[in-house]
Amino acid sequence: MADDRWLVVGLGNPGERYEHTRHNVGADTVRRLAAEQHGSFKRNKRTRCDVAEVTVGGQRLVLAVPDSYMNRSGDPTQAAAAWYKVPTERVIVCHDDLDLEPGRLRLKRGGGHAGHNGLKDIDRALGSRDYLRVRIGIGRPPGRMPARDHVLRRFAPSERETMDVTLAEAAEAVVTLVTDGLEPAQNRYHTR
Repeated sequence: MADDRWLVVGLGNPGERYEHTRHNVGADTVRRLAAEQHGSFKRNKRTRCDVAEVTVGGQRLVLAVPDSYMNRSGDPTQAAAAWYKVPTERVIVCHDDLDLEPGRLRLKRGGGHAGHNGLKDIDRALGSRDYLRVRIGIGRPPGRMPARDHVLRRFAPSERETMDVTLAEAAEAVVTLVTDGLEPAQNRYHTR
């Protein structure tokens, strides 16, 4: 029987080399949410994720950060959903988005992956796109810089304050999604 929990997955790459890069804003959001809710991460070998369990507004959340590289996020996400018995409709994936300016958030269910290899792998592993997404804007690469180089860069000091606020809002948006639903969350965060 399906559980009443939510699974919130933060995408990123593992290791110090990738900490606080543009590609890791999803993982940073989930870590921030765990810290705000006084949750502590523990390694779950079966799911290949660091996991923290918290309760927010009466909703039980499993916060997960896969220990895989971004383009291999699917299997750990699927393993966590199976282990914690969370249906795809109650999976929320937090991830970076090149098509949104830094500081912008968008929430949606399903849709295409727009070339995002982490989402592409999750679509494959879950066999569905019917999960929720918190899209966190990181902006397009400057000039002719390849996207793969841009996403692995850290934010400039001038962008850092905006991104700190955005990560706080993204963590807030996850809470709004699980307590109020998608449409109220969109109404609240899409106007910013």
